[in-house]
Amino acid sequence: MGEGMRDPDRIPGRRILVAGASGYLGGFVAREFKARGHFVRGLARSPHKLDHLKDDLDEVAIGEVTEPKSIKEVCEGIEVVFSSVGITRQKDGLTFRDVDYQGNKNLLESAKRAGVEKFIYVSVFNGPNLLHLDIVKAHEDFADELKGSGLNYAVLRPTGYFSDMGEFLKMAGNGRVYLFGPGNNRINPIHGADLAVSCAEALEGERQEIDVGGPEIMTYREIGELAFETLGIKARITSVPFWLMRAIVALIKVFSKHQGELMAFFLTAMTSDVVAPTTGTRTLKAHFEELV
Repeated sequence: MGEGMRDPDRIPGRRILVAGASGYLGGFVAREFKARGHFVRGLARSPHKLDHLKDDLDEVAIGEVTEPKSIKEVCEGIEVVFSSVGITRQKDGLTFRDVDYQGNKNLLESAKRAGVEKFIYVSVFNGPNLLHLDIVKAHEDFADELKGSGLNYAVLRPTGYFSDMGEFLKMAGNGRVYLFGPGNNRINPIHGADLAVSCAEALEGERQEIDVGGPEIMTYREIGELAFETLGIKARITSVPFWLMRAIVALIKVFSKHQGELMAFFLTAMTSDVVAPTTGTRTLKAHFEELV
């Protein structure tokens, strides 16, 4: 066995690349893998984006997943690749297709050339049934590429992040929470640290398709009420009719297809139940209290 390679049957001490380490989930995942005794290489567009993880990374790799040449050798010496690479805010004219699909595909090609053993990817809960949404289709098209790659893999599909729920707290702080429809649909969002545990366990497990949610199932209206309760102010919640939201989404798409598609994704999520098997211990109330 060559220098730097590990016994594949010995899970602790694996060499892992975390792509998207500078993002919300990626940071938690890097810390979780490091805490479990693994060697962690973080990938980001610039080194300063990983300054907050300096104690949790063994190496820093600089590259842009949308530029194949810059990540050609990023997987050398790596046994496992984890990716939560994706785009929310549009920059440099890049689309969901450019980043969530093609960027991850470029990373997959690098992993295959380097002989990586396993690729762990984070997609979207209920993704295969939401292919009419650009952001979801980009995720799921890459998931299909991964499944056909010949590599061992795991695809995790979380319900939603606590970081997204923070928007309710911001609205409450501005005096009013707006819901799409009555807000009676349910979700069990998950904290990044709890989701990171599931990602780390996917390394050791055999499951290839993993739906995961947080420990609490709440309606969107209850989340809005919790935001006001945390701030200690009277709840003011307004339900925006479905027809009006659809009209707003259509209008936004005229000026920004990217923002319109993102809004369409959130509209779909908030008007359907997004409930997956529960895991983790961190509560949304505790998260809101930390934010304030």
